[in-house]
Amino acid sequence: MSLPTHATVVEVGPRDGLQSQSTMLGPDEIVAFIDRLSETGLGVIEAGAFVSPKWVPQMAASEEVFRRIHKKPGVRYPVLVPNEKGLERALAAGAREIAVFTAASETFNRKNTNASIAESIERFRPVTDRARAEEVAVRGYVSTCFGCPYEGAVAPAKVLEVVRLLDGIGVAEFSIGDTIGVADPGSIEAVFRPLLEGFPASRLALHAHDTRGAALANCHRALQLGIAVFDASAGGVGGCPYAPGATGNMATEDLVYMLGGLGVETGVDLDALVDASAYLESVLGPLPGRAYQAARAQARRAGTSPEGVGG
Repeated sequence: MSLPTHATVVEVGPRDGLQSQSTMLGPDEIVAFIDRLSETGLGVIEAGAFVSPKWVPQMAASEEVFRRIHKKPGVRYPVLVPNEKGLERALAAGAREIAVFTAASETFNRKNTNASIAESIERFRPVTDRARAEEVAVRGYVSTCFGCPYEGAVAPAKVLEVVRLLDGIGVAEFSIGDTIGVADPGSIEAVFRPLLEGFPASRLALHAHDTRGAALANCHRALQLGIAVFDASAGGVGGCPYAPGATGNMATEDLVYMLGGLGVETGVDLDALVDASAYLESVLGPLPGRAYQAARAQARRAGTSPEGVGG
């Protein structure tokens, strides 16, 4: 079975990774992290969230961070927005790509956004209308596509329904999320097959969690189905603060290592990525990514760990 020759890695560490951390990083540290990521060859780096600091205090400095990062030509820097107010703040900061978020589980969506799925879609309609008018690209995150911490299994038909609703308001790309890390290669196929009957693979992405150690196997199955956009978090940092037990974002290093071994080009320099994660580890504490930890251990044995990052 042939695989895509190229894949896009969407780095979500500076937003999805950091938003669930108990350690609060200051804007200087977040800017330094993103600037290091910008030198790795990553083409997409999620740079923050324009949400209420009351609910996600880790993202309180997103406006300052977005203005201060060195935006490398050719690199996209999307930001998360929950509503029109968030969009206004994002546009004022200079954002040219945004993401909105809903879920395939009613209970999870209500706990996460205090709205039903239908209400969240209507809340996004003026956001996507304004974004299109401003020629700002819109991505849509769909959480709990493989299972919900409150409802259990989620039907693939529900995922397709939500994606169609997002498509109807002008969302261009859909990130299909394994929020609590329960997916396996079989469920990857069960969810993506119906989606691929209605949408081209180029509009679909997988947001895998490695809670049960299956993220890479799930990405490989998605690749076999033609999916070539994958969300990942440097060093494996983070999870969803509204999904109990959902730690385990897929580590970007693990993904890049696997894709390279399969001959799938990402444009990402793994050594530079490890250095960026090493900086994050120096200010945040130990990171769980396996390829990252293996590279750091090898560097320590060789005496080449980056200066000042705990080598």
